[in-house]
This record gives sequence, structure tokens and C-alpha cells, in this order.
Amino acid sequence: MVPISTRDDLIVRDEKPDAGELSKIHSLHVAAFGHNNEADLIDGLRAEGVIIRSLVAELQGSVVGHVLFSRMMIDTTENSIPAAALAPISVLPKYQCQRIGECLVRRGLDISRDSGERIVIVLGHPDYYSRFGFSSQKAQFLESPFPPEAFMALELSHGALSGIRGKVRYPAAFGL
Repeated sequence: MVPISTRDDLIVRDEKPDAGELSKIHSLHVAAFGHNNEADLIDGLRAEGVIIRSLVAELQGSVVGHVLFSRMMIDTTENSIPAAALAPISVLPKYQCQRIGECLVRRGLDISRDSGERIVIVLGHPDYYSRFGFSSQKAQFLESPFPPEAFMALELSHGALSGIRGKVRYPAAFGL
């Protein structure tokens, strides 16, 4: 895979489904967060079979970052609407604040858009995720267990959330 534009030395690619790389991803999340919660979440999402996209950032042949998109639903009174949950994302501590996370998110959103995803939901810091177009205003009619300022949505297809009111349903692995 060719380097992406925001960092010429970084390669963002699909994860390899082998034990060695999955172990590196697990360790990366533990190192980035200081506990097993996110790494265990990924294991649960894998077991549940709801992963849409799993990307790694590779720098000089080493995996230094990871982002995951999984299937979630928005339950309305009429039907259930598919959406993607962006979570978790992490970068090894010594590589943080070097735009690696940004590269992972942008590439993941581009691939999601190209593959027909229409809505992405994230729980996170508004100052960080707003740079990608996420907003709590887009999620204002979606019921979630999270603080409204940190619960954000992004339309990958213009108007995808127009008129949508409902409750978000995360995969069981999220424990909600």
C-alpha cells in the first residue's frame, strides 16, 4: 500500500488476520490506554462478527496505530438503520501527537464512504473529532447512554441522518 498524503512515511492498511498481527494490535491498545478494556473490546467484537473495518498504521515496518469500525444500529419506530461505530482507536504512546491517529481516522472514513457506509458514530473529545466533521448536533436526535457533548455523528452520505430519531444499539461487546 502506498503512503498516505498527510505523512509520507506512514502506511495505513487493512490488518492482517494472523495471530502475530492481532497480538500486536492487542498489545498496542493496552500500551496506549494502560489497561485491557479496549483490547478486550476488540476481541469481543471479533468474536461477535461485527467488525466492518480494522486498519493499522505502519511506520518503518512496525505497527504503531490501529482503528476499528464495527456495525451498530439505530432503532427507530419504523426500522433499524445501520451505522458504523468508530471505536477504539489508539497509537503507541511514543508515536502519539504525530498525526497518526488522524491518518487512521481519515483513511477509515474514506474507505467507509467508498464502501457505502452512510453514518458513523463516535464517542470522544469534540475538539478532536470535529476536525473530521463529527458533531453532537448531528447526533442530537439519537438516544444514547453517553453525555451529549461527547456523543457525535458524521454523515458520510449527505442527509443520511435527516429525519432519523431513535436509539443507538451498539454490539453486545460494548457492554451497554
